[in-house]
Amino acid sequence: MTSKLTRVLLLLAIASPAIAAEPFEPWPSKDQLRSIEQAAYACSRDNSTEACAKVRELADPLMDHSRLPGLCKDVLWSLMDEAKVANTNDFRRKDTITTTARRIPRVCAEPAIKKEKPKARQA
Repeated sequence: MTSKLTRVLLLLAIASPAIAAEPFEPWPSKDQLRSIEQAAYACSRDNSTEACAKVRELADPLMDHSRLPGLCKDVLWSLMDEAKVANTNDFRRKDTITTTARRIPRVCAEPAIKKEKPKARQA
């Protein structure tokens, strides 16, 4: 009797992670990442409330994305922090926002799956 109970409990323990799995969340598209980058350039250039708010509006939902790596979220967090209207739109401010925005496609893009090289046949 105890062995049946133990088997059932082990089966439930093994199956529970699959039952509790979150639904699949697609990777952000290149267009979505590009729109954040473009909004950051507009914020950098225009130094307007609307342009800078757009950056935060586009980037904020990705902070809760389950599949994005921490490095991507760090870049997005930095960008949201930098994308604020400043009293003077000097070169340093523009450069900081632009440099951070340029990192988005590299660190947030979906990783490419590398195909294994075929093994050489032995004669």
